[in-house]
Amino acid sequence: MKIWARLTSPVLRRWLRLGTWVLLSLMIVVGSGWAIATSQKLSIASQSPLDAYLMLGGSIRREMHITQVAKDHPNLPILISQGADDPCIVRLFEVNAAPQNQVWLERCANATFENFYYTLPILKNWGVHHLQMITSARHLPRAQWLGQIILGSHGIWMETYTVKEKGIPGNTESPLKTALDVVRSLIWAGISQFYQPSCDQLYRLVDSDVQEWIEKGYNCEHQWDLRHIFKNMP
Repeated sequence: MKIWARLTSPVLRRWLRLGTWVLLSLMIVVGSGWAIATSQKLSIASQSPLDAYLMLGGSIRREMHITQVAKDHPNLPILISQGADDPCIVRLFEVNAAPQNQVWLERCANATFENFYYTLPILKNWGVHHLQMITSARHLPRAQWLGQIILGSHGIWMETYTVKEKGIPGNTESPLKTALDVVRSLIWAGISQFYQPSCDQLYRLVDSDVQEWIEKGYNCEHQWDLRHIFKNMP
């Protein structure tokens, strides 16, 4: 009873209220300072030269486009987040005579949220400040929201490019799915300031073990005007 009386005493309640207000004020000040600093970083990054490309998997058309990007910008790193199977990408680069040295494959992500969840630490490690994210028009709204929230919270400016598709890309969209992913991204934007995951399936395209893929099996997206590219593959 004495302990309860102390806990409910007017003096203690006043100190608890004061402590709560002080804590909230500190959170607001720190949060405001972080938001201002991040906005300044984004403003500077938006004016800086493009220094990387990020392609989200979901359609072989995107890999076709990225081969031209590699030819046009051979010195900029390209990160493909869970795209087509390795032999399919290798074949596209060979047919289009595109350089592979600066192309990296990230095989950890299995959803749009995870595309940014896993690529954020990679891009930060590369020192990226301004990148172009490549996807399809149908997938763009959700990918753009998530990328701007997660990457933007770390001062990485993201512009977008949409590839014209044939058929329906593998990324399915719905307002509910987008809303849930946006909420997850807002939460992760805060958590990622203190913790970031690592992907143990990150490697350059030139280091891909195509023979292993052949042995375990793989599938390429066969659209009518792409069959000639893949028809002679094992």
